[in-house]
Amino acid sequence: MTALRLLSASGDLSDVALNDSGAYARPTSPLRSRVAYAAAHVVPKPHADNTPGRPADIDWDATLAFRRNVYSWGLGVADAMDTAQRNMGLDAAATRELIARSAEVAREEGGSVVVGVNTDHIAETHISLDQVVDAYVSQLEFAEEQGAAPVLMASRHLARAAASPDDYRRVYRAVLSKATTPVVLHWLGTAFDPELKGYFTSTSLSTSGADDWQTASEVLLDIIAEDPSKIAGVKMSLLNAESEISVRERLQSDESTQGVRMFTGDDFNYVSLIDDSERGHSDALLGAFAAITPVASAAIQALDAGDPEAYRRILGPTEELSRQVFAAPTFYYKTGVAFLAWLNGHQPAFQMVGGLHSARSLPHLSRIVELANSSLALENPELARERWHGMLRVNGFEL
Repeated sequence: MTALRLLSASGDLSDVALNDSGAYARPTSPLRSRVAYAAAHVVPKPHADNTPGRPADIDWDATLAFRRNVYSWGLGVADAMDTAQRNMGLDAAATRELIARSAEVAREEGGSVVVGVNTDHIAETHISLDQVVDAYVSQLEFAEEQGAAPVLMASRHLARAAASPDDYRRVYRAVLSKATTPVVLHWLGTAFDPELKGYFTSTSLSTSGADDWQTASEVLLDIIAEDPSKIAGVKMSLLNAESEISVRERLQSDESTQGVRMFTGDDFNYVSLIDDSERGHSDALLGAFAAITPVASAAIQALDAGDPEAYRRILGPTEELSRQVFAAPTFYYKTGVAFLAWLNGHQPAFQMVGGLHSARSLPHLSRIVELANSSLALENPELARERWHGMLRVNGFEL
């Protein structure tokens, strides 16, 4: 038995058997039964000043090679989103370059790419609603110029400026009127960004706002209903399956919005939400799929083959891994995504822009190793073992 050494929260070491990889095959034709995007991360240069507050210094070869790998498995790429450390280390200049380079790679590989559009290039904390619209439109136009489909991300500026649901309706109406291609709307929950509390209602929760998904979903559905032709889909990242199913059923029951896709961003419950054949299904736009790309591809290939049992057998075990990666504080999940990319040989070092590689403890990372091993998400188990054991040694553990 080849042993894989694990570290507990108490500092104790233990061994488990190192499993073989899943030996999954890349698809020979496009995936059909679901649209699936992996929200990809960025890889910095290992020698760069990857410390908090410093501009991102990206290793473009490794970053773009990761996206080519995603395309080779039949998935699309969702880029310049929160997984790429928007508002957590990826500055505005690096974001624009990432969008341009990623769109070029998508054209070269014949892959599908969507990119985040936000207001985060504005340095001021508080701006007016008109300035929010202008900021959104500036990024929207740039994304469209690159040939990338836009994802209209939740804006911290809008969350601060909006005093009522009508303010959200007004801003989204103005921005969508400028879109020349259908966009994906993104509803990001407070587990991912606490500054978005009360989004789609108001941040003044004691007055006109509300902090419940039912009230917010009505505003979201109103925005979509004004012109469904402008909306390609909705990505919901509330980590609440009930809310996603509710909005999805409302979209599918209204003839005018049936063409609007529901993209699950629920990294806790994606297995059932994507499968959910009885009540419709969600497509996928997930950070988790960047961590388990071959497994996700194999599972969707099983659905393409009409084998939902194989889908659940392949993908089911990864959900516990994803829950570990996205454990509270959830916004540090990017550390787990980059850690798995390093274990799987997709980047030369476990480094992240903004120093975020230090955001999780060794026992937390050990649990990721354990669950990746058990769910067959280690693409090269021997390499992963070597890298993980080396990390333990560097941290003072004798193996």
